[in-house]
Amino acid sequence: MSELIIAAGGVVWRETSDSKIELAIIHRPRYDDWSFPKGKLDSGEELISCAYREIMEETGLNIELGPYLGEIEYESIDGLKHVTYWAAKALAGSNEFHANLEADQLEWHDIESARQKLTRDTDKQILEIFIDAPYEANKLIMLRHAKALARSEWQSGDEDRPLDNLGQLQAKRMHVIYQVFGISQIHTSDAVRCYDTVIGMTKSLMIEPVITAKLSEYTFEKNKDKSLEYAKELAEAVRATGETTLLCSHNPVLPRMLEYVSKKSGVELPENKLKPADAWVIFLGKNKVLQIDVVPAPAV
Repeated sequence: MSELIIAAGGVVWRETSDSKIELAIIHRPRYDDWSFPKGKLDSGEELISCAYREIMEETGLNIELGPYLGEIEYESIDGLKHVTYWAAKALAGSNEFHANLEADQLEWHDIESARQKLTRDTDKQILEIFIDAPYEANKLIMLRHAKALARSEWQSGDEDRPLDNLGQLQAKRMHVIYQVFGISQIHTSDAVRCYDTVIGMTKSLMIEPVITAKLSEYTFEKNKDKSLEYAKELAEAVRATGETTLLCSHNPVLPRMLEYVSKKSGVELPENKLKPADAWVIFLGKNKVLQIDVVPAPAV
């Protein structure tokens, strides 16, 4: 019995000058099929990072990932394949496609034409999910800090409590995950464990972080409104500018922020709280939250 093949990819889209949506479909000579770009997970790689890498390798396009679309399984000539998909926006100024080992042709199709062009029914299933997904929405990311030293093991002020060994490893892998979203701003609580979670990522992305006590659990305990209003203002700025923004805060604060930002949206909120180094990616429409994805902590 062959081993299950784990893979990831995406539905790549762009908006034309007349505001129509086109999708990138590739031809894979090995399978002689037309499909969405996807590929196998490398050892130690995160699924979302795999999707980002494979899309760029097979299409040559610069992209940023959007909503999670779902997972499918099918039998390939290599064995049973399990593929996870995200929506992926092709950015302006992307490189031209060049034939490569995986794909020898790339064509842009409107949605109905793509439906006809795709070879596999499983790709057509993902296309139907994409059509209903908020792929054009703007993104606000709420990240819980990486794993910190236990309070019982720290004798100084709690705001100075650092990351433990696992948390430090998680922080080092933040960039490889969050680069996929095209982040423009990073806001962090002034607690050491939050700042240390994002500082490596800010350097890799060349972003000057905004460090504020308004995202700390100490401010939240004294005046919840300050923290909640800060998150609401960030969401409104994301809607106005389209700039993807990440905020890093604490477990007691983040669920209340999510509720506040999602108020009157009718969207289903995640049942579970974030574990250390987990995040919510919140997709914002004009007046409401459209979808909330969970990004798990980096595997270390």
